[in-house]
Amino acid sequence: MLIVQKFGGSSVADAERIRRVAGIIAKTYQDGNDIVVVLSAQGDTTDDLIAKAELINKKASKREMDMLLSTGEQISVALCAMALEALGTPAVSLTGWQAGVQTTRQYGNSRIREINTERIYAELDRKRVVIVCGFQGSTTNGDITTLGRGGSDTSAVALAAKLKAGLCQIYTDVEGVYTADPRIVPAAHKLNEITYDEMLELASLGAKVLHNRSVEMARKYGVKLEVLSSFTKQPGTIVKERVKVEETKISGLAKDSNISRIALVGLRDEPGVAFRIFRMLAAKNINVDIILQSIGRENSKDISFTVAKSDYEIAVAALNEEKDEIGFQSLDVSTTLAKVSIVGAGMINSSGVASMMFEALYEAHVNIHMISTSEIKVSVLIDEVNADAAMNAIHKKFFRD
Repeated sequence: MLIVQKFGGSSVADAERIRRVAGIIAKTYQDGNDIVVVLSAQGDTTDDLIAKAELINKKASKREMDMLLSTGEQISVALCAMALEALGTPAVSLTGWQAGVQTTRQYGNSRIREINTERIYAELDRKRVVIVCGFQGSTTNGDITTLGRGGSDTSAVALAAKLKAGLCQIYTDVEGVYTADPRIVPAAHKLNEITYDEMLELASLGAKVLHNRSVEMARKYGVKLEVLSSFTKQPGTIVKERVKVEETKISGLAKDSNISRIALVGLRDEPGVAFRIFRMLAAKNINVDIILQSIGRENSKDISFTVAKSDYEIAVAALNEEKDEIGFQSLDVSTTLAKVSIVGAGMINSSGVASMMFEALYEAHVNIHMISTSEIKVSVLIDEVNADAAMNAIHKKFFRD
């Protein structure tokens, strides 16, 4: 069977961990499998490279940043290949472009357009373990690009889809997908399986186990995913289309502190106002999440919405520039909020789920600022200082021991 294995930065952070990873790969190879490995940069390498760039030029071009940041993964793959050679396992390391990963020209957050697998198959035919740099690729004219934070997950799933791998294993520093982040909620427990839709929601809502684009791609191409630990030999969590129905109505919780709320007060209560606001933000490539509009009163209304903290200054500046055209009286921003969400496919046909969540928050004396719902999730915006307490209270309400 052809297996794609991805190891995150914490799994290859130092020489000892690289040797451990090499042992896992070698064992899978010795079991008779063809192996393609995708690696992230070691530990905090990417952050260190960003810090070095800022010492030289705080406004460096995204193209040059991609050229710099791509070097982190190259160190990982070369060292891992050396470790496998030391174990007597034939291996070859490839950059993203050597592996045929072709991307768009959106530096810093490019998308995979195509993967030319000729080189990979040639190396597999030579009975080598192929070790590929995650997080990177190249444009049609040869410029190096990166896929954004968490992009190595996307690299691994894209390769698994293109190669029609029987399994894509995402190795990390936790034993799988948990009902909540165990560092925040000590009572959280590991899930044996979870649906693509649930995992995609959790990833999009702040859970850091898998990159949301990788889950979306896995669902689209039917890639079988397993999330497991590189530090233990315990079975992980399988991400797939359908799972066994359990009594619990939700699968997990997520917290996202990368939230800013912008409130536009005193807008004209007339058609087209919301369109003008969100068209302008879309033109700035600003993603908007939760939106709340008040009932019109005295020919005016208020609109509140959330954006990522990294985008709020750009959003505020753009809104103020268009204040006369949009027609608002004042603008208020809060950057001390967090979004807490519950996710579960069982919510679709179950009543009272939102009520249980709100009851847990009430009992924990946590005030809700905004609410957003879909068929399989409920999200609330609360003060960031209360987020961890809210997570524990909600988890206790739904997952009683």
